Amino acid sequence: MNSNLAQQAIDNAISGDWKKASGINIQILANNPDDVEALIRLAKCYFELGNLVPAKKTIQKALKIDPYNLLANKCYSKWKILKSITKRDSKKLPVEMFLEEPGKTKIIHLIHPCDKDVTSLLNCGEMVNANYSGRRVSIATSSGKYIGKIPDDLSLKLRRLNRMGFVYIYAIKSIDNNDIHVFVREIEKPEGYSDIASFSTEKIDYTPYTPPEMLHEKTTITSFNDEADDTNTIPVGLTEDGER
Repeated sequence: MNSNLAQQAIDNAISGDWKKASGINIQILANNPDDVEALIRLAKCYFELGNLVPAKKTIQKALKIDPYNLLANKCYSKWKILKSITKRDSKKLPVEMFLEEPGKTKIIHLIHPCDKDVTSLLNCGEMVNANYSGRRVSIATSSGKYIGKIPDDLSLKLRRLNRMGFVYIYAIKSIDNNDIHVFVREIEKPEGYSDIASFSTEKIDYTPYTPPEMLHEKTTITSFNDEADDTNTIPVGLTEDGER
């Protein structure tokens, strides 16, 4: 019975119905007050609903039962520095969208990350926004709070592709203190550019003890090489501004 309720709670949390998920977790805890996983889920529900005090109390209760629980400790370390929060309206990227696809997806390490008071509010899978107006593409929460910037080489490439009409979605891939990675997926190509890949379609698999200079990577003019200088990655027939 509890396993079915637990799955219902998880499904509702994934869909963003935190109020319903919290009710199911409370129902589970009524039968088993020491269910650590249910306590962690309930604490998360409280947090997402903007109820910081009960979120902290519930996660502390989970830690009293299981002091070495990694998820509970991670939540507590993120939340203990917060004084207050508001109800969050962030959306999560569907799990199936995180599947890596050569040429269409990439995991990017952000530079100049935000302070801990912002990272403590971020969740893996949370969809975020990209601002292409600056020299570097900046990443922000759905409410506009700055998270970090994409490195220069990829920023130049993404800004150029964005001007050409390519469309991307971004989501938090991982957070470790101020070490933040975002997942990027191309979701739309402009008409006439079906032969252009947003990211590298190949990876070099180095053989142990073989000097890298002895290996050669196959190149193609129909993709943007992640490692190359952007001045050499404009497909044949395009200007720097992405016009034919």
